[in-house]
Amino acid sequence: MIAILEAKHAGLLSRQYWYRNIMSGLIVGVVALPLAMAFAIASGAKPEQGLYTAIVAGTLASLFGGSRLQITGPTGAFIVILSGITAKYGIAGLQIATLMAGIMLLIMGLARMGSVIRYIPEPVIIGFTSGIAVIIFVGQWQDFFGLAPQAAHHFHEKLLRLITALPHLELHTTLMGIFTLAVLLLSNRYLKKIPGPLVAIVSATVLQSIFSFKEVTTIGSTFGGIPQALPQFSLPAGISAATMLELIGPAFTIALLGAIESLLSAVVADNMAGTLHQSNQELIGQGIANIASPLFGGFAATGALARTATNIRNGGNSPLSGIVHALTLVLIVILLAPLAANIPLAALAAILFVVAYNMSEAHRFLHMVKTAPRADVAVLLITFLLTVFSDLVIAVNIGVMLATLLFMKRMAETVSITQLSDADLQQEYGQRTWCLPPSTLVYRVEGPLFFGAAEHLQHRLQTLREDTDTIVLRISRVPIMDATGMQALWNLLDTCKHHNIRLVIAEARPNILEKLRRSGLVSQIGEQNVLPHLQLLWPSTVTLGAVQK
Repeated sequence: MIAILEAKHAGLLSRQYWYRNIMSGLIVGVVALPLAMAFAIASGAKPEQGLYTAIVAGTLASLFGGSRLQITGPTGAFIVILSGITAKYGIAGLQIATLMAGIMLLIMGLARMGSVIRYIPEPVIIGFTSGIAVIIFVGQWQDFFGLAPQAAHHFHEKLLRLITALPHLELHTTLMGIFTLAVLLLSNRYLKKIPGPLVAIVSATVLQSIFSFKEVTTIGSTFGGIPQALPQFSLPAGISAATMLELIGPAFTIALLGAIESLLSAVVADNMAGTLHQSNQELIGQGIANIASPLFGGFAATGALARTATNIRNGGNSPLSGIVHALTLVLIVILLAPLAANIPLAALAAILFVVAYNMSEAHRFLHMVKTAPRADVAVLLITFLLTVFSDLVIAVNIGVMLATLLFMKRMAETVSITQLSDADLQQEYGQRTWCLPPSTLVYRVEGPLFFGAAEHLQHRLQTLREDTDTIVLRISRVPIMDATGMQALWNLLDTCKHHNIRLVIAEARPNILEKLRRSGLVSQIGEQNVLPHLQLLWPSTVTLGAVQK
C-alpha cells in the first residue's frame, strides 16, 4: 500500500500527530540543508540542484513510497557514480540518466522485484559501501586542503597525485576545514539536540563572513551563490534516442544502487520503529521521485539512512514529516539563499569526511574480516577493491556472482546420499525387525537436488555391487529438484536398466512427484516402483529376511 494511504488508514494523519511530525520534519530539513549541497557539489552539480533534488524527490517519495518513515534526497552512496557521469556526459547527461533510472525503478516496483533486490549478500553490500566511502573521503581532499584540481582517470592515479600535492596545501583553507571538522565532531558529542552539520556549517560561514579569507573558496566564489527561487519545469537539455542508448549503463547503475540503498534504509527504519515497509511500492515511489527530480533541476535521489534515522529519533511516524522536511528546504531557499554565498567548500568537505566514515561502517568491515568464513571475507575484499580501483558496477556484479557461486557450493554440500542399514531402518521405524536382502540397497537423499548437487548423486551411485538387483531412493527430504537433478535420475535409471536393476523411488513430496510425472520418469520406472512409503515395498511381515523382488 502507498505509505500516505497506510498512514491515513492507521490514523497517523490526525491532528494529534501533527506536532511531532512537523517538528521532526523541521529538524530533518535543517539536517538535509548542508548535506544536500555537499552531495550536489561532490557529484559535479550546483549546490542548489541538491536542494531541488531533496525538495522534489523528498516530497514525491513520501507521498508515493512504501515506507512512511523514509526521507529521500541526495546521498553519499551516489557520489562516485554521479560524479563520473557528470564528468563524462555533463549535468544534462546526469539528469537524463536519472530520468531513465526513475523509469527503471518504476518498472522494478511494478514487476514486484523489491524482495529480490534485498537478497544481495551482506559481504557485497559492506564491500561496496566501504569502497564508496574511501572514494568519497579521498575525493574531498582537494576542497579540504585547497589543492589544485588533480585530473586522473583511475583512483590510484588520483590518490598518488593528491599525496604529491599535499605539501602545497593552502593553509587558510586547511585550517577552515579542520575548524569545521572539530566543530562537527564536538557538536555531535555535546550538542546532540542540535544537528551537528548545521552547527558546523553555520560556524564556518560566520567565520568566513567576518574575516573574508580570499584564499578560501566558497559557494559564492565558485558557483555565484544560490538562486533565491524555486526551479521551473524543463526537460533535460540534449535528450535524444542516441543519448539515451549511450546512458543505459549509467542509468541502470543509478537504478540498482538507488533500489539497494532505499530498501536497506527502509529495513533499518522498520527495525528502529517496529514498522513494515512495502518494498515494491517503495521502488515505485523512488521511481516517481527520480523521474520528476531532473524535470525540476535536480538529479538522482534515494532513501537517505541518516536523515531517515533522524526523522524516527525525533518522533516522525508518518509521511507528513517527509513533506515538512521538503517544505523547510523550500522556505530556506526562498528566504535565506543569499546567506549561502559565504559557505566555504572546505566546510562541506569536512562534513563529507564524517559522512564517508559513517558510511564505511569500519567496525562491521573489520568484524566480518575477523569472524566471517574465509570465502565470505574473500567476497568482501574483492568487492571492496574492485569498487575502489575499478568500477562500482563491475564490483557489484562480480561480488554478487561470487557470492552466488559460493551459495550454490554450500547448498550442494548440504546434499547427502546415505546408504541405510538394517539398524538405521529399525531405529527410524521401530515397529518391525528389518533384515534387508544383500541384493537390495536403500539410499536416503537429503537436500535440494539441483544442478550443483546432481554430480554428487551420480558419483555416489556410480559404483554398484555385482549382486545388486534393487536400488531404493528415499527422497522425502528433497525439497526442490531442478532439470539437472531430474537428469541425474534419468541417468541413474539408464544405469539400472543396463545392469538389469530395479529402481524404486519412495516417499517423494507432492511437488517432486508432480515433476517426476511431468518429465515421464514415473512412466519409465513404473507406477509400482514409485511408492508413498518404504514399507509398501515388502509384505507386512515382522522379519524381512528372504524377500523376493
